[in-house]
Amino acid sequence: MKTSGLSELEAVLAVARRRSFRAAADELSVSTSALSHAVAALEARIGVRLFNRTTRSVSLSEAGAQFVQTVAPALATIQSAFDQAGSFRDTPSGTLRINTSAGAARQVMPVFIAFLKRFPEMKLDIVTEGRLIDIVVEGFDAGIRLIETVPQDMIAVPFGDRQRFAVVGSPEYFSRHKPPRTPADLAQHRCIRSRMPSGAIYQWEFEKRGEVVRVDGEGALTLDEPHLMLEAARAGLGLTYLTEWNVHADLAAGALVRVLEDWTPALDGLCLYYPGRRHTPAGLRALIEMIREHAESRRPRVARRAGRGKAKPRA
Repeated sequence: MKTSGLSELEAVLAVARRRSFRAAADELSVSTSALSHAVAALEARIGVRLFNRTTRSVSLSEAGAQFVQTVAPALATIQSAFDQAGSFRDTPSGTLRINTSAGAARQVMPVFIAFLKRFPEMKLDIVTEGRLIDIVVEGFDAGIRLIETVPQDMIAVPFGDRQRFAVVGSPEYFSRHKPPRTPADLAQHRCIRSRMPSGAIYQWEFEKRGEVVRVDGEGALTLDEPHLMLEAARAGLGLTYLTEWNVHADLAAGALVRVLEDWTPALDGLCLYYPGRRHTPAGLRALIEMIREHAESRRPRVARRAGRGKAKPRA
């Protein structure tokens, strides 16, 4: 838990965000008992119960909801003052909480490693999940996602190469099935379907000479994790639709064969994004600078195109 002298207030806000003492304790890196004691001590001091607790759930009481609504902006202002004062340190310190997908985290991991080596007083708390969240409400400093899925009110810093999707299958599969020449031919194939975090089935997207086609392929297997899709494709269970980053090693090794390449145009790639606040913590500024260094070393900077189109499967 932060040692700003406001630990009890931070405890209350964390429980309010997470609706769970255990999840809030994990966020603040304290024990559940210590967090519960901090909340109970504050409740005793002000003389009201802030949370309704049962064996299965935690929710704000009426007094608690009003208390959090009043305290949260004030605490954010105070924390910003601490961050702003700390930015005068020669070396950034503290913890950055970043929300991303597992696939995106794997791509950005070399930068994370270099960042921690360059700034040994910094800590990174990376949370991976498929669903898109409001990083401000959930208490994150930044997120990493495909640029076109980022809300328009966020500042986006491009990272890495442009992303391109690929339709792939195993040589064994193509020994039994004629390779498709157009997206319409997928109706004659078994597709390994992708379930989005919302529960919806992702439609494969294609484009050629201005013609846009979406295909909801049929198949016996539906998955929600890229590595499992790769394993199924290698086993000859059907075709799968993943980013080139996920399939490049299998293509190079000959374990998978690509089809419909002329129907899969490049998209803007990943970015780190964060709220456009007046003050950005020194640690986040340092990470942003490293991401920009990485992007400049690999390719020309891509244009920002946040908030366009529908959600994409995990990168």
